[in-house]
Amino acid sequence: QVQLVESGGGLVQAGGSLRLSCAASGSIFSINVMSWYRQAPGKQRELVARVTKVGTINYADSVKGRFTISRDNAKNTVYLQMNSLKPEDTAVYYCAADLTPRAGSRGDYWGQGTRVTVSS
Repeated sequence: QVQLVESGGGLVQAGGSLRLSCAASGSIFSINVMSWYRQAPGKQRELVARVTKVGTINYADSVKGRFTISRDNAKNTVYLQMNSLKPEDTAVYYCAADLTPRAGSRGDYWGQGTRVTVSS
C-alpha cells in the first residue's frame, strides 16, 4: 500500500519561512511527477509547484521567486522551501505523486495535508 506523508507545516509570521516535506512509502515501482497543491478556505485546490522525475520544474505565478521545490529520488521525497511567506499563502498544503505501484496501475496519490498559517 502506498502512502504519502507530509510534514513541516505550522504558524509563521509574514516574511518568514517554512520547509515542507513529503515522503512516499510502500510498494512503489516508480514515481513520475511529485507536486504540491494548496487549498485555502473557501477556494479551490490549486497547483503550487511540480517536479518531474528528470527534474523539470513548474511553479504557480503566485509563488515564483519565493518557493523552491526539490526532490530526492533515492528517498522518494519531495520538499517545498517557502520563503517570504505572505498571509495569502495560508492554506492546507497537499503533496501528490503520479506513481506506479509494484502491483497495480499508475495513478495519482495524495497525502493528508499539512496546514500552513501565515500571520500578518
